[in-house]
Amino acid sequence: MTRLLLGPLLRHVGPTDATIWVETDQPAQVRILDAVEQTWTVAGHHYALVQITGLTPGTTTAYEVELDGDRVWPPARTDRDRPASVIRTVDESRPVTIAFGSCRYASSAAVRDPRYDADALAGLSRRLIEQDPQQWPQALILLGDQVYADETTSGTQDKIRQRRDITTGAKEQVADFEEYTWLYHESWTDPDVRWLLSTVPSSMIFDDHDVRDDWNTSQSWRQDMAAQPWWHERIVGALSSYWVYQHLGNLGPRELADNELYQRVRTGGGDAEPLLRAFAEAADAEADGAKGARWSYRRDFGPVRLLVIDSRCGRVLDGRRGMVGEREMDWITEQVDGDYRHLLIGTSLPWLMAPALHDIEAWNEVLCAGRRGRLLAAASEKLRRAADLEHWASFGASFEKLAALIGAVGRGEHAGGGTAPDTVCVLSGDVHHAYIASATLPGGTRSAVYQLTCSPLHNRVPPAMKLAFRAGWSSVAERSVRTLIGTIARIPRPPVRWHRLAGPLFGNDVMSLTLDGSRASIRLDQAGPDGEQPSLREIVRMRLA
Repeated sequence: MTRLLLGPLLRHVGPTDATIWVETDQPAQVRILDAVEQTWTVAGHHYALVQITGLTPGTTTAYEVELDGDRVWPPARTDRDRPASVIRTVDESRPVTIAFGSCRYASSAAVRDPRYDADALAGLSRRLIEQDPQQWPQALILLGDQVYADETTSGTQDKIRQRRDITTGAKEQVADFEEYTWLYHESWTDPDVRWLLSTVPSSMIFDDHDVRDDWNTSQSWRQDMAAQPWWHERIVGALSSYWVYQHLGNLGPRELADNELYQRVRTGGGDAEPLLRAFAEAADAEADGAKGARWSYRRDFGPVRLLVIDSRCGRVLDGRRGMVGEREMDWITEQVDGDYRHLLIGTSLPWLMAPALHDIEAWNEVLCAGRRGRLLAAASEKLRRAADLEHWASFGASFEKLAALIGAVGRGEHAGGGTAPDTVCVLSGDVHHAYIASATLPGGTRSAVYQLTCSPLHNRVPPAMKLAFRAGWSSVAERSVRTLIGTIARIPRPPVRWHRLAGPLFGNDVMSLTLDGSRASIRLDQAGPDGEQPSLREIVRMRLA
């Protein structure tokens, strides 16, 4: 009997359609409701993305998974029954709730470290199990570091030792596509999280730990990594596995139909590993050229538009630095065209950070560029890597372009017309704390503009990091840093002004943004200590608009 190894993951859901992703232990025919799909193969692993059509808007439909005629989902009943997995199609007349977060280091069972509190994603699952389905979020956005390729658990390290010499090459970090599959199984087979991902539609984007800490922080970083004999297999495995496990599910039916690579993998027969290797190599080599992959995507939930930006693989690092390239920025600009009530911009790295930290990153970018000499540039590059100075603030031109785009949308001046939305919210993670900030842009906006940051879902925050972020948000630190950097390199004040409404808050958290007509409200929930049944407690509830 064919086994369901991973999934089902409910991914893209629209008013009348849905896609569900699965991994099986051998080739199989997958049936969900009336949709049937044959698995395809990558490096000896078997997958399917089942597209379901003909659903009714605003309805809830329970589903099962069959492999070659045998029911494999839901699993056999246990003492802790979970509700049936369901597809809830988009209803444009109802409020929209989006849950989001980032930085989930495996599952609690895989980590087993007393320094880690409980998994917030598992806590969210347990909360939803007790709620009426009408209260569930319409989407879950995972904003990076879904897996940690460079910080493996003891269980993964044991598997690596059985496969290769752990003292050479990538050592205890994952080395290739095969070892990446272990990380996804380690994270997504947790029973609570597995049910959650089968029922709440998810959208994802990578960040650095999905590949390696500081991924694409600078051109010299890329050169140093390219010199490592094990790096090529690592980046090929990273981008190939990301395409299979995360990216495909972000795409809607029309995008899948137009995706040449997906159609070749799906219908080509045989093992598609060579196709994905060639794709991954091109995606890594050319960030913004004709062959570069576009990992950014857009989804609409009725009057709510979600635009998720790749702020890692698409960076331009040689010459004029850019968080995204010109072609990518043109595409982003096109996506904000039209009428909607709320615009959500998802980017793994915060656009607006603590003002003192913003100034330090902007200052570091100037020094790394060599404006105060080669010796200071070399020292600044070491600081950039050591202190992770790689957010939007360290890509000054891109920071200002995004600010200009948000300002145009907020004034109703974006391309193609359309009125200003009620809110523009930038959703981010990465920085291992949570905060809410309100922004004011040059020329003013009719839209309320916010930075909403939630991280981590499951990780730990060392005391030194807590101290640094608390200090970074203080007005004393902002004035002191501004005075200090003014004596070394003049950095103009950013065109945006922002102030903190809540945070910094530390712990394993998940945020929920509810959008109802013109109204917007935010809620932050925090997981309890590890060792307890996963649960969440409300920390912040706030009206935004």
